[in-house]
Amino acid sequence: MDGFTLITFILWIAIIGWAIWELIQYFRRKNAASVVSKEEFKQNMRRSQIVDVRGKDEFDAGHILGARNIPYLQMKQRANELRKDQPIYLYDEKKALSGRAAIVLKKEGYKDLYILKGGYADWDGKIKRKKIV
Repeated sequence: MDGFTLITFILWIAIIGWAIWELIQYFRRKNAASVVSKEEFKQNMRRSQIVDVRGKDEFDAGHILGARNIPYLQMKQRANELRKDQPIYLYDEKKALSGRAAIVLKKEGYKDLYILKGGYADWDGKIKRKKIV
C-alpha cells in the first residue's frame, strides 16, 4: 500500500466515524426534547420556563420576552436554577445549541423539554432588547 492509499483509507475511516457520531448525537437530541412550532411555543410559554441558551451578548441584543439566559456552556452548572415540575422551552439562534442543552438537562433529570423550531431567527413574537447606555 502506498502513502496516498493509506492517507485516503485513514480519511475515509475518519469521515465514517464522524458520520456515525453525528447520527448518534441526532438521536440523542431527538429523544431529549420535542421540537415545537412558533404557535405551540406562544400558546404554552406563559405556563413554562423559557430559556435562551445563547451567550449573554446575543441575549442582550434581543431575546423572547420572558426568557431567562442560561448559556449552553453554563447549563450543567446552572441547571439547578430551573424547576423540574414545569415545562422548559429552550431556544437559541437556530436550534443546534438547544438540542445539546436538552441532552444536559435530561441527564440532570428534567423531563418536559421543548425546543423552538427555527430558533430565535424565525421568532415573530414579542422580544426585548437591553438598552445601551
